[in-house]
Amino acid sequence: MAQGTKPMFVGAGRHHEVFVSGRHWRTRGDALLTAVAAAFTLLQLLLVRPSMGLGWDEVVYVSQVGTEAPAAFFSAPRARGVPLLVWPIASWSDSTVLLRVFLAVLSGLALYLALRVWRRLFPARVLAGAGALFTTLWITLFYGPQAMPNLWVAFGALICVGCFVRARRDRFDHRALWGVLAGALLMAWMRPTDAVWVTMPLLGLAVAARHWRLGSALATGLFAGGVQWVIEAYIGYGGLRERLNEASRIQGDLGWNLAVDDQLRSLVGSTLCRPCDIATPHVTVFAWWLVVPLLAAYGLRVAVRAGRTARSLIPLACATTAAFPYLFLIGYAAPRFLLPAYALLAVPVADALFHVVTTPNGRWRPAVAAVVGLVLTGHLVVQYSVLDRTVDRITAARDAWARTATELHRLGVRPPCLLTGHEAIPVAYYAGCASGATNGHNANTTRADILRTTRRVPVGVLTRPGHEPPHHARDWELHRLDGLDVRIAPTPLAGGTA
Repeated sequence: MAQGTKPMFVGAGRHHEVFVSGRHWRTRGDALLTAVAAAFTLLQLLLVRPSMGLGWDEVVYVSQVGTEAPAAFFSAPRARGVPLLVWPIASWSDSTVLLRVFLAVLSGLALYLALRVWRRLFPARVLAGAGALFTTLWITLFYGPQAMPNLWVAFGALICVGCFVRARRDRFDHRALWGVLAGALLMAWMRPTDAVWVTMPLLGLAVAARHWRLGSALATGLFAGGVQWVIEAYIGYGGLRERLNEASRIQGDLGWNLAVDDQLRSLVGSTLCRPCDIATPHVTVFAWWLVVPLLAAYGLRVAVRAGRTARSLIPLACATTAAFPYLFLIGYAAPRFLLPAYALLAVPVADALFHVVTTPNGRWRPAVAAVVGLVLTGHLVVQYSVLDRTVDRITAARDAWARTATELHRLGVRPPCLLTGHEAIPVAYYAGCASGATNGHNANTTRADILRTTRRVPVGVLTRPGHEPPHHARDWELHRLDGLDVRIAPTPLAGGTA
C-alpha cells in the first residue's frame, strides 16, 4: 500500500468485504459512474433524434429566451428554470440539433454528479446499477435531451436527498450541506411545487431531530430556487395563493383523483394522457412498474437488517411523497411526472438486486444472476420498443407543425404575424409568429385585440378540420394544411394603423 494512503472499506451489509487502497477505490468507482453517464448521453443522441423538433411545452420554455419567435404565454404552473437552462444555446442559436446535443451532454454530467454524492453511502457498483436502471427507462431517455423540467427535478432530488443522508450521518460533512442546498435550489428552480413534495420528509426529519443547520440549508435552497416564482406570483397573479389556485385550475382542479391507472396506461408511450382513455397496454409494458415497489421494499428490509435503515428509508420516503400528487391528486397522467420518484427509487432497488444475485459473502449466484439478467434484458427490449415508437410518433407530429409553418409562409403569413386557435402555440413558434388565445388555459388576448392586429400584420386562425372557427374569422380565407384548417385574415392595407 502506498505511503499516506488510507485503506478504505468497500461494501456494506452482505456486500463482499475487501480492503483496497483509497485511491484505487475512488478511481474504479468514478470510472463506473462516468461510464454510465457517458452511455446515457450516447443513447440519447442515438435513440432520441437530435433533429426532432421542439414540443409544445418546449416551445413555451425556449421562446422565453430564444430568437425564433416572440415569447409564448407562460401559464401559472410553469417556472423559469428551463428557460435559464437553455439560455446558453437558445439565446443566440435557433438550431434544435445544437440544443438537444447540449442538453444530452448536460444531463449526462448531471447524472454523474447526482450519483456521485451517494458514494459514501453505497458501493459504486450499486450506484452504477441505479444509474443504469433509471436511465434505460424510455421516459428518462426520451426527456434527457428535451427542454423540460421533470428530469432536472429528478437530478436535484438525488443530489438533495443523498447529501441530506450524508450530512445527517456526519455533521462535519460540510460539502453535503452545500449539496442539500444546491439540490433543493435546482428542484425549486425547475418546479417549486414538486420541490416541496420531494422534501417534505426531509423537512419533517430535520425538525423532529433538531438538525437546524441541515434544515436551514434545505430551507435556503428551496427559498433561493422558488423566490422568483413567488415574486412573479405577486406581480402577475395577485399573490401566491392566487397563482396556486390558477395552477390548480389549469391542472384540472387538484383534489382527490385516483390517477394510478392513468399513469400505468401512459407507460405505453403516451407523453400526455388527458383524458387517459387509451387501452391498458400489454403486461410486458408495465410489469416493471409493479415489480419496483416490491424490490424497494426488499431493499429496505436488507438495509434494516444491515443497520443502515436511513440510507434506504429516506429516499423511499421522498420518492413516495414525490409521486403522491401525480398518483392521487391530479386527474390526468404524463410519465415524466414520476421521474423524480423513479430516480430516488433506483438506488434502493439496485441495492436489492445486488443482494438477490450475491451470497452473504459477496459471491455471485450464477443461476439467480442469469435469471435476473434475462429478465432485465427483456425489460430493456420493451423499453427500447416503446421509445422507438414514441420517437417516431412525436417526430411525425412535430414535422407536421414545421410543414404547416412553411405553408403559412407561402401564403404570406410571415413575421411579424399572429396565430390563434388549435395548436397555435407550437405552429406559431415554427412560423416565427406570436401566438394568442381568447379562452382556455393559455388565454392572453381578446377578440378586439386580434381584430386590431389584423390591420397591421398577417393573422391566422387554426382549427381542427370540420370544426367551426371563431365568429370573427368565419369570412376569412380558408386553407387546409396538413390536418389543420387555417383561416387567414384579409391582407392589411399598406400603412394601415391600429
